[in-house]
Amino acid sequence: MKEYTIDAAGKTLGRVASEAAKALMGKTSADYTPHIRSDVHVKIVNAGKLYMRARKRSTKTYKTYSGYPSGLRTETYTALSTRRGADEPLRRAIRRMLPRNSFLTARMKNVEITA
Repeated sequence: MKEYTIDAAGKTLGRVASEAAKALMGKTSADYTPHIRSDVHVKIVNAGKLYMRARKRSTKTYKTYSGYPSGLRTETYTALSTRRGADEPLRRAIRRMLPRNSFLTARMKNVEITA
């Protein structure tokens, strides 16, 4: 098992998420094969120290839809990070950068985020 440690202090949300997604897919190793799940564990430290402009913190929204009429819920970055913790926006960004196949849940279990 390979382990990657990413320090998120001073970096933007997307840069950290894309680096983690690449590592989880196995694209950073020489023996990358798309149909074989790589055994990579990614640890992200200092998630609470991500760099984000104040305006972006208040305007970035996350949408979820329940499937029912008027079931669309929107939430800002600050509201999400206070409700679920500083690691939740990063976890959602990584999840949405990974391919939607049978490996997705197994790959997300290999992500450890600490604030």
